[in-house]
Amino acid sequence: MRALELSIAWRYLRSRRGSKLLSLISVIAIGGITVGVSALVVIIAVMNGLQNDLREKILVASPDVRVLTFGDDMRMDDWETTLAKVKKQKGVVAAAPFVLTQAILRAGHDYKEGVQVEGIEPQGPGVVDVTSVRQHALRGNNFKFRTAAGELRGAVLGKLLAERMNAFPGDQITLLSASGSELNPVTGMPTAQVTSLEVTGLFETGMYEYDNTYVFVPISIAQQVAGIGKSVTGIEVRTADRWKASEVSSALSDTLGFPYRTLDWQEQNQNLFQALKLEKLGMSVILLLIMMVAAFNIVSTLTMVVADKTREIGILRAMGLRTGAIRRIFLVQGMVIGIVGTGLGLILGVSLAMVQEHFKLIKLDQSVYFIDHLPVSLQIGDLVLIVLMSLLIPVLATWYPARQASRLLPVEAIRHE
Repeated sequence: MRALELSIAWRYLRSRRGSKLLSLISVIAIGGITVGVSALVVIIAVMNGLQNDLREKILVASPDVRVLTFGDDMRMDDWETTLAKVKKQKGVVAAAPFVLTQAILRAGHDYKEGVQVEGIEPQGPGVVDVTSVRQHALRGNNFKFRTAAGELRGAVLGKLLAERMNAFPGDQITLLSASGSELNPVTGMPTAQVTSLEVTGLFETGMYEYDNTYVFVPISIAQQVAGIGKSVTGIEVRTADRWKASEVSSALSDTLGFPYRTLDWQEQNQNLFQALKLEKLGMSVILLLIMMVAAFNIVSTLTMVVADKTREIGILRAMGLRTGAIRRIFLVQGMVIGIVGTGLGLILGVSLAMVQEHFKLIKLDQSVYFIDHLPVSLQIGDLVLIVLMSLLIPVLATWYPARQASRLLPVEAIRHE
């Protein structure tokens, strides 16, 4: 491409009468690309951030793999033997039994509330961390579950649950459950099982569901609340690589056989992650339509330029400028619009995303979205794809007006009014 073609292309982009400013229609075309690219960058960053943030918060108290059993009882009786087999599996870093049940919590007043009770091994020497929930402890001796009297009858509450129930370290709470209890021969109703505990700590994960409803207790207490004797609900597993958890899960399922079954972290939260992927896809399609609108804007802009510059194009053709040169002149205009619009949109989008990431200006309702602010995550691969796409669309949009301009006959173009 010669300097003459570049000079003519730049002249057609500018305003008339020697002004060096871009014409209004060029500014509008660039603005369309800028808005589309910036919106695409921000929305994709938000969707990535939401997916990453939710995943990390969910996995605070949710293991990479869970080994469970088939059946209505949801209990694993010979769990010591199964635990030994699980620990020998390739890719397994740590494994531990757990008990998951439900109960009604009362904290010294009439108000009661249903909670999720999870029993885990007390923190101490030789006890492995399958999840990172112990790292989110706030107050008290936390996950050792030791009361002031030295008994192993402690409970660790989520921060939001503790504030709502007014139960803090040192306070007494009561768990009411009917699991495993016998029916009263007089009333025909199950006899409530009462378990008194002392709050030994609080935890805060940032995940609303955990902080608002979960109570962690020693596994022996959870067995008592669930009424399952010495059995457990299942085994929690931490893998060497979280993204290979599905492979480890399949291998464990093959090794253990029936009646055992395994669930990796993606299967445990499949509906949520599928919804996020679908939402990300839907938003991307919508924003691509915005880019298509910007592309049509470029087509109309350059078509207007061709109509306005018809006589000049005819003169250039009569002076010996080839059809390929005419075509390249308008291709340059589309490329300039695309490059400038993409650059401005990229700067604007990345700036908005970084401001939100640093200052957390947009807050969210934790009870609805599980998180307290709108997270963002800028990924290089997404930015590269957006840039390539936003550069390709303007160039493709330039093809039709450039072709029309190159096909003008010199005599007819000069006669054009």
